[in-house]
Amino acid sequence: MITRAIEAYVEKLRKQFPAVALLGPRQCGKTTIAKNIKQKMGDKAIYFDLESPADNRKLEDPELFLLNTSARLIILDEIQRRPELFAILRSVIDRKRTNGRFLILGSATPELVAGASESLAGRIYYLDAHPFSLPEIRDHRNAPKHWFRGGFPGAFLARGEDEFHNWMTTFTRTFIERDLNQLFGTSFSTQVMSRLWRMIAHAHGQLWNANSFAKGLDISPTTVNRYVDHLEGAYIVRRLHPYYFNSRKRLTKSPKIYIRDSGILHFLAGITDQDILHQHPIVGHSWEGYVIEEICRKLGSNMMPYFYRTHDGGEIDLVLVKGIKPVACIEIKYSSSPSKTKSMTEGIKDLRTTHNFIIIPGNDATWKMSERVLVCNLQEFLDRYLPALMK
Repeated sequence: MITRAIEAYVEKLRKQFPAVALLGPRQCGKTTIAKNIKQKMGDKAIYFDLESPADNRKLEDPELFLLNTSARLIILDEIQRRPELFAILRSVIDRKRTNGRFLILGSATPELVAGASESLAGRIYYLDAHPFSLPEIRDHRNAPKHWFRGGFPGAFLARGEDEFHNWMTTFTRTFIERDLNQLFGTSFSTQVMSRLWRMIAHAHGQLWNANSFAKGLDISPTTVNRYVDHLEGAYIVRRLHPYYFNSRKRLTKSPKIYIRDSGILHFLAGITDQDILHQHPIVGHSWEGYVIEEICRKLGSNMMPYFYRTHDGGEIDLVLVKGIKPVACIEIKYSSSPSKTKSMTEGIKDLRTTHNFIIIPGNDATWKMSERVLVCNLQEFLDRYLPALMK
């Protein structure tokens, strides 16, 4: 059993808000976390799976039930299946405002679930749930496996590569053929969506260009952007936006696109084992996306991630920004002996950051490349340097 760091945080937030929403992709472990909490509370908690017809029948008159139940905690899993419940929850909370009454689980961002954002404003805390992170599997001493397989429990814990491949096949097929339509109540072309996923895998870490994707898929750029909006809302892809400020330099304004889970990326790219990954042309972009995702999972609400690129040579893979002020530049290199590039030097000069890092694979100790640049491994950055930057 891998202990989820987020579980203790959910319990802390339940003491502060009437409702806590745990949002993340399908199969990332949200239900396991919720059932662990229910097990600790026993009969004082009640769990509803809103994809279950039997549980939905129990909520045929949800307002009456929610007002009269004696349970201290009500868990509603896959809330996006019943968006009308958000308005009812607001009414129930306002009649009896007690913290810790509701734990809501969902597989889509509140912006893409009708009624979620406005109905419970001031009454709910939205918390992102993720697949296993690198710190969570640290005791397993298998960081390379985590990078290759990703963090979805079914993939990371699979017994052998065949089982991993079978899990990924089922997950991606089910997500494309069923889950996206259920999540957003719309009809997606299964064939087009499947091709889009694979095209994104091969464009992983590159600038997003809807027009080129539209030509390859024979659909409009508007449709491509709508599909990607939904993939982002379902926590499958990340669009990392560029940082730009008042400058005379011409700055890139298109986002970069990444598949958030490295295991899904490798599966879609046809990479069947770790040896092939290290020889594959995608390995550098894969490592970049993996590091960015691990860092983004630990960022607080006061810090935002961006990248930086100018048309005259300045480039930084990841810029961490507080408010409007860049606080750190991070280059991500798949190399044990990286060098400071001209593009990084120009980027640091433009952004005037005093904390600058190059993150590399492995477990090498931190060392100074120059007065303003540290080279370190990912675990060291997550444990030591990122918490200091977020203070």
